[in-house]
Amino acid sequence: MSTVAAIDCGTNSIKVLIGDARADGTLDVVLRDSRVVRLGQDVDRTGVLADEALERTFAAVDEFAVVIREHGVDPARVRFCATSASRDASNADVFREGVRRRLGVEPEVLSGDEEAALVFAGAIAAQDPLPVEPVLVVDIGGGSTELVLGEGSARQATSMDIGSVRLHERHLHSDPPTRAEVAACVADIDRHLDDCGVDLGRTRTAIGTSGTIKTIACGVLALGSYDRDAFDGAVLSNDHTMAHVDRLLAMTVEERRALPFMHPGRADVIGAGGLIWSRVLARVPVSEHLVSEADILHGMAAAIGR
Repeated sequence: MSTVAAIDCGTNSIKVLIGDARADGTLDVVLRDSRVVRLGQDVDRTGVLADEALERTFAAVDEFAVVIREHGVDPARVRFCATSASRDASNADVFREGVRRRLGVEPEVLSGDEEAALVFAGAIAAQDPLPVEPVLVVDIGGGSTELVLGEGSARQATSMDIGSVRLHERHLHSDPPTRAEVAACVADIDRHLDDCGVDLGRTRTAIGTSGTIKTIACGVLALGSYDRDAFDGAVLSNDHTMAHVDRLLAMTVEERRALPFMHPGRADVIGAGGLIWSRVLARVPVSEHLVSEADILHGMAAAIGR
């Protein structure tokens, strides 16, 4: 067993996991933390990582570097992966160099296929017993959404360039969004799902992960806080989840921020992320889904431990 650290830097949030990894791929989580840094601020429009977004992200990396040292993790057992925003930005080299200086590791900018594979590996590894196949794993990020349908060793996977931040900035400009804005956002999502190449109609088990899905689950469960123990492994009705997304879309940002489980940095974009989740759930032939705390971080950490 070895202590490993995995950092996933997405478009909206940056997350760290420290755990004790075994050679068989199992993992005992020691610490998990996250910060909402909005690295992908305006990237869909400008193609550039904003200076203030880089400052927020580097501040979080500095915090995580201290925690990793405190847990005595060998730098060779640290993995830093970046996803959608850093794939799209023309100044991604500035981001990579800043991470390198702070952590002493080379950041990996994952392709969409690599990101999807790690999301699936992390979510499936945490399930005991294994769910009925084919299993659809969904991860909704700030800039992209990963869909992976797996059965045995066969997988269909895609990374779509739609996420909570990207679609919010593109479509949902009013507070709360107008019907026309919501309709435009839904049409955008549906176009991507039509062309995604993953046969959602074959799904026998649907697993949702990522901050968007877990925050929505807190609302469906009417939790008084963002309680990982309460939502991890929860089986929720698709209809109840879609109804909660509709309620979120009808709220102002301030009303969403007042919800006891809502991170303030997610309140403005949760509507767009929720629409992605709703449109996926509307296409699967099952009436409920599983919410999992295990995500891309677990897949990264398990790979380090092998």
